[in-house]
Amino acid sequence: MKIITFTAIKGGVGKTTLTLNYGDWLAKQGKKVLLIDLDHQCNLTTVFEKTRRNNTIAEAFKEENAQKVKIDQVASNLDLIAGFIDLDVLGRHLENSSNKEMMLFMWFKNNANLLRFSDYDYILIDTHPDFGTITKNAIAISNYLLSPITPSEHGYNAKFDLEIRLEKFRKSLFDYRTGETYVDAKLFFVANMIRHNTSMSRDFLKHIENDETVATIIPERELFNKATARHASIFELANQDESILKQNQKFIEQADQLFQQLANKTK
Repeated sequence: MKIITFTAIKGGVGKTTLTLNYGDWLAKQGKKVLLIDLDHQCNLTTVFEKTRRNNTIAEAFKEENAQKVKIDQVASNLDLIAGFIDLDVLGRHLENSSNKEMMLFMWFKNNANLLRFSDYDYILIDTHPDFGTITKNAIAISNYLLSPITPSEHGYNAKFDLEIRLEKFRKSLFDYRTGETYVDAKLFFVANMIRHNTSMSRDFLKHIENDETVATIIPERELFNKATARHASIFELANQDESILKQNQKFIEQADQLFQQLANKTK
């Protein structure tokens, strides 16, 4: 089982879209995938179902009166733990807790058998665009971090910002007996929303050329927005609508190769 967190410092970089599409792509490769929505905006959740206030991932952060977390099957090989719209409020309430950044770690450990986490090949976690307590909980349990970066004025700077914050977090959360950090996730970046006909994208691609931390490069396509609006991944939308498949056959094949590159990085 691999736990992969999609994280970013700034919003609007396509983090949730990547989580959805990579998760569905993995499921269509025959992998058993669990999606966890740790963003209080609940955008990943609402692709599949309405938001609710009970039995969500919020229960993992409650020490008292916690309910059981419910896992919903949302597609073949694809399950979901729903997000919670007040998760940001809950995160602020944790600030005085001594183990505030390890609560998700402990919840996973205590519920591994009950929720049968070992049945999953991949657990993908979508987070809010920040480096707050809830996001740090996800990072602490992850094997890999995937962070989208975009060709914008501050897009490349976000890469260095995340790397610096992550290194500080690694040093702050460690086992006092061994001196080893609990935060051992490997960080990769996804160059996202690339327009090859713009100077900004061309300059951006030059900056990341030969950067081994960049796992793949995904072009901007309206198909992503269209699929999300119809509550589906681009692969599922193409399966559902033959006309869309015909119009986007070449890009669907390209996307398959790009997500395979991600899979190769996160084996």
